[in-house]
Amino acid sequence: MAAKTQVFKVGGMSCNHCVNAVKSAVSALGVDDVDVELKSGNVTVSYDPGKVTEEAIKKAIEEEGYTVE
Repeated sequence: MAAKTQVFKVGGMSCNHCVNAVKSAVSALGVDDVDVELKSGNVTVSYDPGKVTEEAIKKAIEEEGYTVE
């Protein structure tokens, strides 16, 4: 299946530690790429929908203590 790129709007990030926590949690799912922009709160994820679901990505972010819009 072709890779999908999706942007998630994440709330509650305030520092580089937050960026690293989100990046690590999402990367652990086996996604292709994660880009976290602290200022905008945008988390851009490239992944194979056959291996990782949108819900799994949201759950990983929420388990780190952040909100996903």
